[in-house]
Amino acid sequence: MAIKVVTQHVLNKKFEDFEYCYLKSVNRSYKYVSLKVNLFKTPITKFRGILYKRFSGYRPFMFNVTVDACRFLNDTRSNPIVSYFLEFFKPFSNINHSCPFNHDLIVDKVSIDSVNYRVTKVLPFPEGAYLLETHWIAYDINRAVVKVYGTIS
Repeated sequence: MAIKVVTQHVLNKKFEDFEYCYLKSVNRSYKYVSLKVNLFKTPITKFRGILYKRFSGYRPFMFNVTVDACRFLNDTRSNPIVSYFLEFFKPFSNINHSCPFNHDLIVDKVSIDSVNYRVTKVLPFPEGAYLLETHWIAYDINRAVVKVYGTIS
């Protein structure tokens, strides 16, 4: 899998701001994604994830799910789809406990090799271009959107 672009969009700068969000290529074989979100008001209460596949434009593919973040983190087996995607970055983040999150969220150096392993060996995806769009929701208001574009070949 090749991750092409990671974008973020803050909808309310009084609520949170991205300190950084980038895809870094160290050399030809080692690339990683890192991000840090400074939360000024807590908590993030819901999370929405949508997976798109490119078919002459990006179309919804496989899932579009919204979960109560605190309830899910108390029992990660309650939603296998979200649990699968959480395992992409959980070992690389400070999202390793249940609610409340009253601190900044950090995802540090998620290697493309680990992502590649999950999308080709753990749950094989068909080849193609994908977009994973995540919405971070607090008090039933969409606060931030993070989009990750990638290609499986």
